[in-house]
Amino acid sequence: MPTFTSKSLLTVLAGAASVAAHGHVSNIVINGDLYQGYDSSFNYMANPPVVAAWKANNQDNGFVAPDAFSSPDIICHKDATNAKGHAVVKAGDKISIQWETWPESHHGPVIDYLANCGTAGCETVDKTALEFFKIDEVGLIDGSAAPGKWGSDQLIANNNSWLVEIPANIAPGFYVLRHEIIALHSAGQPNGAQNYPQCFNLQVTGSGTEKPAGVKGTALYTPNDKGISFNIYQPMTSYPIPGPALIKDAVSVAQAHSAVTATATALTGLAAAPAATGAPATTSAAAAPAVTTTKAAAVPTTTLVPSATKAVTTAAPQATKPAKGSCQKRRAARRAAALARRHARDVAFLD
Repeated sequence: MPTFTSKSLLTVLAGAASVAAHGHVSNIVINGDLYQGYDSSFNYMANPPVVAAWKANNQDNGFVAPDAFSSPDIICHKDATNAKGHAVVKAGDKISIQWETWPESHHGPVIDYLANCGTAGCETVDKTALEFFKIDEVGLIDGSAAPGKWGSDQLIANNNSWLVEIPANIAPGFYVLRHEIIALHSAGQPNGAQNYPQCFNLQVTGSGTEKPAGVKGTALYTPNDKGISFNIYQPMTSYPIPGPALIKDAVSVAQAHSAVTATATALTGLAAAPAATGAPATTSAAAAPAVTTTKAAAVPTTTLVPSATKAVTTAAPQATKPAKGSCQKRRAARRAAALARRHARDVAFLD
């Protein structure tokens, strides 16, 4: 009878540590306001915070393989469920998408899509009915020396963050932002590409009129697409970025760090977006509790600088002391995060 040896255990744990290094989006920043992403520690909370990020069963920071492209997992990651809130952004403004980390070996394109959720909003939309149109893509930047320089390398150089602009002429409404990195380090073999989709709910404001046609998430890619089955370990002159073509008004922006000046709470319901003011506003959604934007105490201010240079960070202004309930939730989140880090260290030690 075969036995489970310590060597086998170490192999399994090493593999788990490798997967855990892939990362996920920890937050997005819109005009200085930081919106929390979905964190695995929320799974252990009785009352997790309402965020604009979709929940997914990817606590291992794993990927969606090409053989799952026809399944709903490719839409917003494995077993993804709707975010309970949304962030507000004006058409023409930029969103900074912050990854917790990203491994240098996982070269590949960075792609962004939007899908209109309709008048009922994104909190309850059927994800399989969403039709995505592409607003941003960066693939191969320099292929003169394998494995090349890619959009993912640009993201790493930009402090593991990505800046995307919401097209200025997009009609107002509720949208899902689908942000994705496709890792190609194993894409030279069958079923080797690795897709890492991440989704956020947005309410887009403005006076635009364009409503681009889209493609359902399960039809974005096929395993045989030239940009999915691709060998990066050779000199390259071009790379066919997979998925539909960019919409005509898509804008590719220079990568830079976004300044964080406040933390924001995701809105709920279908109330009109708050009017822009010189200071963070307090708004309330229909049949929902009041939503506020508060100055961040724990978030530093990061000056907007080009990605080729290091961000200049200064201390954030002192914030008003949060309510007791809020502190308890934050302490619970910190304890859960600390346990996760301790587990990761234990795994690394065994490796």
